[in-house]
Amino acid sequence: MEKNLYNIYKTFFKVGTLLLGGGYVILPLLQSELVDKRNWIDNDELCEYTALSQSIPGLIAANLSIFVGYKLRRTGGALAAISGMITPAFLCIIVLAKILEEVIKLKFIQGIFWGVGIGVLILIYLAIKEIWHKSVIDKFTFTVFFIIFLLSVFLKISPALLVISAIVTGVVRQAILNRKKPEGEK
Repeated sequence: MEKNLYNIYKTFFKVGTLLLGGGYVILPLLQSELVDKRNWIDNDELCEYTALSQSIPGLIAANLSIFVGYKLRRTGGALAAISGMITPAFLCIIVLAKILEEVIKLKFIQGIFWGVGIGVLILIYLAIKEIWHKSVIDKFTFTVFFIIFLLSVFLKISPALLVISAIVTGVVRQAILNRKKPEGEK
């Protein structure tokens, strides 16, 4: 088969539609399409491209398609191959998003989400109840909790900053307490 951009796109589109799973699932598919059927590359090249694809950031299947496409038709081949590889996943995401958009409007599904929301609230309550007994153990820890709670509710400060502030407060307090103790006591 001729190595034109359309055929490269079509071949990788076909592989992309059959690709379910990670990068290793693609190897038999690419071997069948590129080595056995079209004779565009050989097994050694496929192994080399696979090794290269694993050693650089990104999805193995996408990286591999770029290497093969580039070998076949340089930059245009790389673009055709990666486009063909990602188009099926892109189309599936769009179709699924449209279906979910319609499904979420159903009263039955809204009822399920309402029930899940109540369940999440109960789980949060139980987690807070469990942690409360282990974390708020004296007036100091209650004061820190209360101040952090007020800051989070009224000032909309980032939870990450509040957690870091609470940690720093606890470390500083412990350092102060350790300095006040006599040297032999720990």
